[in-house]
Amino acid sequence: MFLQGLDGDAVAYRAFLQKLSRHLRAFLGKRLFGWPDDVEDLVQECLLAMHNQRHTYHSDQPLTAWVHAIARYKMIDLLRSKSGREALHLPLDDASDLFADNDASAGEARRDVQTLLGTLPERQRLAIVHTKLEGLSVAETASLTGMSESAVKVNVHRGLKALARSLKEKA
Repeated sequence: MFLQGLDGDAVAYRAFLQKLSRHLRAFLGKRLFGWPDDVEDLVQECLLAMHNQRHTYHSDQPLTAWVHAIARYKMIDLLRSKSGREALHLPLDDASDLFADNDASAGEARRDVQTLLGTLPERQRLAIVHTKLEGLSVAETASLTGMSESAVKVNVHRGLKALARSLKEKA
C-alpha cells in the first residue's frame, strides 16, 4: 500500500497511514507505558516525519525497519526533552512508570545507557544503537543511516571505545 501511495494512489496511501498509525500506537505504547498522551503525540509526529521523508525509503529494504528507525528517533527525542525537564523531577515512586516492565534495575540500566549514548557523536551513537541494541546488521544500519558499511563498523568501534574510556574515568 505504501508503494502504491508513492505512485499516486491516494486511497492506498490513506489505508497505509491508518494501518501504520495502529502499528505505531502499539509499538510506542509498549515502550512508553504510562505516557498515553505522549504516545499519541509521538504517533502523529512519526506519521508526519514519515510522510515528509517518504522519498528516503528504498523499496529494496524492509519497510518496518525504516518505520521503526524513524519512530525510535522520535521517541529518543521525546525522552531527551523529558529528561531535561520532567524526568529529573519525578518522585522516585513514579520512575518505574517510564518503562513497560516495572523492574527498577532494568529501568535504571536503560536510563544509564541512554545517558551514556547521549555523550557520543551522533554517527557513533546511531551505529551502536542500530547494531548493538536493535540487532540490525551492519548493512541494514548503513542503509538506514546513509553511512557506508565500513563507516558503521568504524563508528561502532570508536563509540564503544569512547564509552569504555568514559566508564573508566568515572570509576
